Amino acid sequence: MKNIINIIVKDEENGIRIDSFISKKEKKLSRTRIKNLILQKNLKLNNLIIINPSQKVATGDKINLVIPEPKKASLKPYNFKIDIIYEDNDLLVLNKPAGIVIHPGAGNYDNTIVNALVNHCGKSLSNIGGELRPGIVHRIDKDTSGLVVVAKNNFTHEKLSNQFNKHSIERIYELMIWGKLRPQFGKIETLITRSSKNRQLMEVGVTRGKKAITNYKTLEVFENKNTPTLSLVECKLETGRTHQIRVHMSHKGNNILGDKKYKKKFKKLKNIDQNLEKLIYNLNRQFLHAKILGFIHPKSEKKLRFTSILPSDLMTIVKTLRNIDK
Repeated sequence: MKNIINIIVKDEENGIRIDSFISKKEKKLSRTRIKNLILQKNLKLNNLIIINPSQKVATGDKINLVIPEPKKASLKPYNFKIDIIYEDNDLLVLNKPAGIVIHPGAGNYDNTIVNALVNHCGKSLSNIGGELRPGIVHRIDKDTSGLVVVAKNNFTHEKLSNQFNKHSIERIYELMIWGKLRPQFGKIETLITRSSKNRQLMEVGVTRGKKAITNYKTLEVFENKNTPTLSLVECKLETGRTHQIRVHMSHKGNNILGDKKYKKKFKKLKNIDQNLEKLIYNLNRQFLHAKILGFIHPKSEKKLRFTSILPSDLMTIVKTLRNIDK
């Protein structure tokens, strides 16, 4: 049976964000849960459906929030070996390979990290993110590899989500780009919004979008007459927008090697080392790896920090470039 919450905004509550307003009124509902309910079209403001959690309320507004009946989990366990580098009763940290998506979505409901987690953890996963995203606090793209933290209970999920929202989570990525960044060290600070030309892509916004901040530094530059100019780069995120690093590198004119969505046309290079050419053209993913993840453990309150080395397909490219440069 559905539970419906009805609230009328008082004078002293005028101008408050609607998700914050409801969370203050309904102590049993977390702000994250309220936000998800709003995004899932369960909120009416003056009989109009609202999907913006940051909408401000005004005196006399009538709010109706529907809390749907919990659905029975329909996720199929997926017998996929997860590379778990840390696990306790509250959370686990896994090293995701490229080529697998985090949670079910259009066209792929069974062979995801979530299905593998169900196979590994059973019902011991948080449910704040919804039926199809148990345990999922954050995501990395299908063709990005590296570290992801998963929550086993709602308390842990809430606390980790708060750290992500406050941008206190340490997230560092390693990537290979075309060309050289200028300057070689710096901060990219823009708005990021959905592309007006392709709804599957994001782009830097001039007047609209969400604030996105990426700190970057060049680790190595590879310049040789038998190679294209490529740079190994490290990016530290202050925010976590969709495709943030990929969009920011594209914005700088230095697209990520192997990125099929945010790519530029590169002419076939003359005199290129044949081994390197084969590795570049056979790379079926973007050269982007989530190598460091640091956060405060929600229960113990101790700082945890994990590191993942580049997977072999990416490391082979780096070693080949270094050998050519000798």
